Amino acid sequence: MVKIIKGFTLIELMIVVAVIGILAAIAYPSYQQYVVKTKRVEAQTELVELSGTLQRYKIANFSFLKNLGGTRVPIELSDVGHSTQIPASGDSLYSVTLSDVTQNSWTLTAIPMTNTIQAGNGVLKLNNKGEKCWVKAQTTCTLSATSNWDGK
Repeated sequence: MVKIIKGFTLIELMIVVAVIGILAAIAYPSYQQYVVKTKRVEAQTELVELSGTLQRYKIANFSFLKNLGGTRVPIELSDVGHSTQIPASGDSLYSVTLSDVTQNSWTLTAIPMTNTIQAGNGVLKLNNKGEKCWVKAQTTCTLSATSNWDGK
């Protein structure tokens, strides 16, 4: 009677492990790029939501300026209940600033924080006219009404 041995040989197992390793080496960088893009889109969405909040502030107060001791000064993010970080809770990926504030205009800038997955992924900008910009791996960009925030 012949005895049948069931199982895998060491060579077969080594081949399977090598194939899984090759697939992982190819897939992981693509996954990382996907995560970076997703986090950037989340920041863009939050900037658009913040712009709506700023517009509601202007409707209620007739200006992007506030009275402080009898003097008109630019509003700050805290005046509209927004944090200077995106996301507001959890690990911060972007630092947000409100600048160039006048009675009728403003510019929002989101700068990727160092030592995060977004570091070196470009600055996001949006202004009261709806002009926006983002250029990958650059620290400045020019606001444009035709930008679609995807770098094309």
